[in-house]
Amino acid sequence: MQSEAPQSKAHPEDHRVHRVSWLRAAVLGANDGIVSTSSLIIGIAAAGTDRSAILLAGTAGLVAGAMSMAAGEYVSVSSQGDAESADIERERRELKVDPVGELRELADIFVQRGLSPDLAMQVADEMTEHDALAAHAREELGISEITVARPVQAAVTSALTFSLGAALPLAAAAFVPLTSVIAVIAVLTLFFLAGLGVLGAKAGGAPLGVAAFRVTFWGAAAMAATFLVGNLFDTAVA
Repeated sequence: MQSEAPQSKAHPEDHRVHRVSWLRAAVLGANDGIVSTSSLIIGIAAAGTDRSAILLAGTAGLVAGAMSMAAGEYVSVSSQGDAESADIERERRELKVDPVGELRELADIFVQRGLSPDLAMQVADEMTEHDALAAHAREELGISEITVARPVQAAVTSALTFSLGAALPLAAAAFVPLTSVIAVIAVLTLFFLAGLGVLGAKAGGAPLGVAAFRVTFWGAAAMAATFLVGNLFDTAVA
C-alpha cells in the first residue's frame, strides 16, 4: 500500500502592507491632533490667559484642525488617484495600439527581476491572457488593490483620529488646576505620543522604540516653541 502524499495546508500570512493606506492617515491625524492642540493650549496658557480662553482656543483648534486634515487628505489622495487613473488609461490605450510591444515590455520587466527570457515571456503571456491591464498596472506602474488611492477613507480617518487626539489634551485642560496646566499637559502629551508611536509601530510591524522616540521628540519641540511664543507675548503685553 502506498502512503498518501501529505496534503499542503493553507497558511494565511499576516502581512501589514495592506494597512498602509489607512494606517498612515490614522497615525498622522492622531499625532497632529495631540501635538497641535497641546501646543496651542500651552502657548495660550503661557500668555497668562484664563481657563475659558484656553478651552475656547483648544476647541477651535480641534474643529479647525479636523476639517483641515480631512480636506488636506482628500485633496492630496484625490490628486494621487487622478494621476493613477491617467496612467492606467494611458496603459489601456497602449495595449490597444501595440499589444505585442506591451507584451515584450512586460516580459522585459520579469527578465530584469531574474527570470530567463523564455520563462519571462511565458509568464507575461499568461498574465496578459488573464488581465493585461491589471498586469501592467501592477508590474509597470506599481498600482495594485493594496496601494490604490482611497481619498474618502483617508479624509474620514484623518478627521476622526485628529479629533480623538485633540480631545485628550483638551480634556486635561478642562480639569487640571490652571497653575499647573502647562506642566501636566506637557507630560501627558509626551505620554500620549509615546503610546501612539508604539501602537502605530505594532500595527505596522516597525521597531517600537524608534517610533516612540520619533513622535515624542517632535512633539516636545512643538510644545517648546509655542511655550516660548506665549511667554514672549505675555512679556510684551506686561
